[in-house]
Amino acid sequence: MAKLSEEYYRSVPLNATLAMAALVVIVAGMKTGADLLVPLLLAIFIAVVCTAPVQWLNQRGLSLRVAVWLTLLVLLVFVSLLGLLVVNSFTTFIEALPDIESRLYEHYWDLLNVLASKGLAINPDQLGSIFNMDEETSWVPQFIGEIGNLFMQSIIVALLVIFLLFETLNFREKVSRALVNPAPSLKRFREFSSTLKRYLAVKTMISLVTGILVWLACLAVGVDFPLLWAVFAFALNFIPNIGSAIAAIPPVLLLLVAQDGGVLEAMILASAYLVINFVLGNLVEPRVMGQALGLSTFIAFLSLVVWGWIFGVAGMLLSVLLTMTLKIALDSHPQTRWISHLLGPGAGPKAPPSIEKADLPPSERRQ
Repeated sequence: MAKLSEEYYRSVPLNATLAMAALVVIVAGMKTGADLLVPLLLAIFIAVVCTAPVQWLNQRGLSLRVAVWLTLLVLLVFVSLLGLLVVNSFTTFIEALPDIESRLYEHYWDLLNVLASKGLAINPDQLGSIFNMDEETSWVPQFIGEIGNLFMQSIIVALLVIFLLFETLNFREKVSRALVNPAPSLKRFREFSSTLKRYLAVKTMISLVTGILVWLACLAVGVDFPLLWAVFAFALNFIPNIGSAIAAIPPVLLLLVAQDGGVLEAMILASAYLVINFVLGNLVEPRVMGQALGLSTFIAFLSLVVWGWIFGVAGMLLSVLLTMTLKIALDSHPQTRWISHLLGPGAGPKAPPSIEKADLPPSERRQ
């Protein structure tokens, strides 16, 4: 027995080294295949959220196939209406962009002159050349090209969501046939799936409420294109720590340079953003999700950096979702549950440990 225990602990460094090597290979593969993985991951998250209404409709008497089609129809109508409104607002924004850019340039030039008049070593002519207004160096054509690429990616994601939803109809039967003893795997997958659906549903609803409140705040203050900033706030609410701040910059800056705006109106809108994100992000969301579905501040920011480096801007948007998915998957298995605890916030009373034989070394499993 002592020999088995010695061999167990001696193999720990080797297993850790192999795990780190496998992690490096996996991260390199994900970074190389980012163009393929990002639409697939986004489609998986949307499909997981859509399984909740599918199951609800199935419990009300509809067959699973009819429930999937009805859910897809409702989702298509909602996304189409929202897309039309956003495209209309975005088109108006693009038309007004030259005037907005000109006003920003004037305020920027005035600020440089004020700073230079105060005795600071600033040359307005040199710094003003940063804002080159020539059409050849304008970022608008590149941005419009990215919008076209986003449209194509959206079509791919929509098709993947449709196929994934129909694939889940017979997923349990496939697992049962593939495994000799499918009960433990199905139990862990059921726990993982239910926790992930709960997290995604809560996070999506919090982001949706954030977008609605931002839309109302923009309407109340009088900033242009309120729907565009609401959708912007909804999307960036998935980015931890800095997403809400980034979402507030364009409307506050626009209101600051607007003809019917000013410093007071911009400060009111910035305060509204601050109150909305503080209440929803620090008071409502932890209460609804609980500490078990939380991340420590360091891990949340680290996930932003790591996933952003792997997948780019899309990785920053999906950073919390990806990290929470990893945390939930680790928590569903006894041997990796300790890693899940390290990723959490660590707040609240400590629950009594539930030690299973799989968590112990071989020398202690028979005691």
